[in-house]
Amino acid sequence: MWNRIFVSAAVISAVSLMGVSVSTHAQQSQDPKRVEQAKPQKPQRQGGPAKPRPKPAETPKPANPEPQGRARGQGQGQQQGQPQGRARGQAQPRLPQQEQDRRVGQQQQRLSQYETELDQQRRGAEQRGAQLQQQRRSNQYNFQQQYLARLNEQQQRLRTLRTYYYGNDPFFSTPPSYRYTRGGRSYEINEYGANVLKQAVNFGYEQGYAAGTADRQDRWAFSYEDSWAYQDGNYGYDGLYVDRGDYNYYFREGFRRGYDDGFYGRFRYGTRVSGRYTLLGGLVSIIIGLKAIR
Repeated sequence: MWNRIFVSAAVISAVSLMGVSVSTHAQQSQDPKRVEQAKPQKPQRQGGPAKPRPKPAETPKPANPEPQGRARGQGQGQQQGQPQGRARGQAQPRLPQQEQDRRVGQQQQRLSQYETELDQQRRGAEQRGAQLQQQRRSNQYNFQQQYLARLNEQQQRLRTLRTYYYGNDPFFSTPPSYRYTRGGRSYEINEYGANVLKQAVNFGYEQGYAAGTADRQDRWAFSYEDSWAYQDGNYGYDGLYVDRGDYNYYFREGFRRGYDDGFYGRFRYGTRVSGRYTLLGGLVSIIIGLKAIR
C-alpha cells in the first residue's frame, strides 16, 4: 500500500517538472527580445554614420597622356604651323637644324633679289603698256593693266616679308617628299614647294587664257611669246619656297596652253570653274612630273 503511494507521488513530481521545462521553453521562443538578440545585427542607418562601401578597382591610366589636338612628338616648345590632318601618333619628320638654317639663308637671299627684279619688271610693264596703246590693242592693254596691278600687290607683300619669322614656317623643317625633273636636272621638294609649282601652272593658264582672248578680240595675230605677261612670268609669285626660275618656267607652261584655249575660244587644256579658268587636274601633274619619294 505504501509502495503504491510512493510511486504515485514520484510520477506526479516528474510530470510537474516536465511542465515547468516546457513552459519555460515556450516563453523563451515567444519572447521577441530574445529572438531579436539571437539574430545577427545589421548596421543601423540612423544613430551613426554608415560604413563606406569599398570602391571598385579603377583601370590604371597611362602615364603622361597626350594633349588633345597635338601629334605625338610635338612638345610645348615645338614651333607651330605643322601640316594639318595628320593622325595622332604620327611624328612629323624634321630636318637637321643645320639644313633648316641653310634653307632660311637661301630664302632671305631669294627675297632680296626678287624685290629688286620685281621693281625693274614693273617699269618694263609700263613701257609696254604705252606701246599697246599706240597699236590700239585696247583689250590687251586692259589685260596688262590688271596683270600689273597684281605685281604691285606682290611688291607690297615683299615688304612685309622683311620681318618674316621662319621658325613658324614648316617648309623649312620638312624633308623633301617629291622629285621632279626640269632641263635634264632632278630636284627634290616637299609638299609646300610642290603646291607653289602647281599654283604657278594654274596661274599661268588663267592669265594665258585672258591674254589669248584679248588678242582674239583685238584681231591680233596668235603669239603668246609676244605677251609681256608670258615674258615676265612672276604673276602670283611671292618669293617663297621655290626659285623664281622654277616658278617662271611652270607659269609659262600653263600660260601657253591657256593662251591657246583663249585665242581659239575652247577648252582643250583646261576648264572654267566658278568663273575662273584652271588647267585640268591630271594635266598639272603631267606638266610638273612630280613623283613621290617617301
